[in-house]
Amino acid sequence: MKLHTILGANGNIGIAISHELHLAGIQVRQVSRNPKKIHESDEVFVGDLLDSVSIREAVKGSEVVYLCAGITYSAKIWERDWPIIMKNTLEACIAENCKLVFFDNMYALDPDEIGHLTEKTPMNPKSRKGKVRKQILEMLWQKVNSGDLTAMVVRAADFYGPDAKNSFLQELVINRVKAGKSPQWTYSGDKKHSFTFIPDAGKATVQLALHQSAWNQTWNLPTDPSYPSAREITQLLNEKLGKNTKLMVMPDFMVWLLGWFIPPLKEIREIKYQTAEDYCFDSSKIENAFELKPTPFEEGLESCL
Repeated sequence: MKLHTILGANGNIGIAISHELHLAGIQVRQVSRNPKKIHESDEVFVGDLLDSVSIREAVKGSEVVYLCAGITYSAKIWERDWPIIMKNTLEACIAENCKLVFFDNMYALDPDEIGHLTEKTPMNPKSRKGKVRKQILEMLWQKVNSGDLTAMVVRAADFYGPDAKNSFLQELVINRVKAGKSPQWTYSGDKKHSFTFIPDAGKATVQLALHQSAWNQTWNLPTDPSYPSAREITQLLNEKLGKNTKLMVMPDFMVWLLGWFIPPLKEIREIKYQTAEDYCFDSSKIENAFELKPTPFEEGLESCL
């Protein structure tokens, strides 16, 4: 049986990938500091992505490795840890002859292109976190271009889905409306915004990994092109739940002020453009190549309720 290993297991995307691999009859190895089985047949491996020896042991025998780790949302920690994590993962995959799928976001891409993000959008980050993502992507593609590694980069927009953890939309909008509280957003409530449904991301990532023609490319994962604004989402939720909540939009000065007390808010100021402007993530490449269509946003929203 084929073995696929998930580095940074048990997060939203890791769980979704695990479900799809299980459906495909592929053995899954979950790797993290505190891994848990998603299915009874899973292997678990206690590993530290900052430890090169640990990661090489973790990927032994794997055909495909998925790097979908999430680390503390801090520019300082990203700058310190992400280059080490990528270096360890690349060296381990090359040494053990594994293919690598890197689950990425859009931080490395040019903020001036936020209104239409495709796989061809240039990397030109202005934020500290974006510069880290560009650095580690360049590390990966250097190994691919030298012929040492077979890999792919898959990207998602902001994610949401049933029981999602650490989801901006889930925690600040969906869960607050369900509780009868005012939903919250930053900078603008009326700009278009892209949201990737977590089950779609898991399904598409595994489908790509199982197609030889998909390797050594970047893929935007299926994302509904309706691009609803936070205000439109609030209206939808109110209609579905019989609520009458009002969206509270935090302007720049409030984000700055609260950032002194709430560290994640301090961290998002450098990526203000993601909610202050229209943010439109184009997944037509994968839709056309593999007929993988995104779940309509309203249908995905229903599943979160």
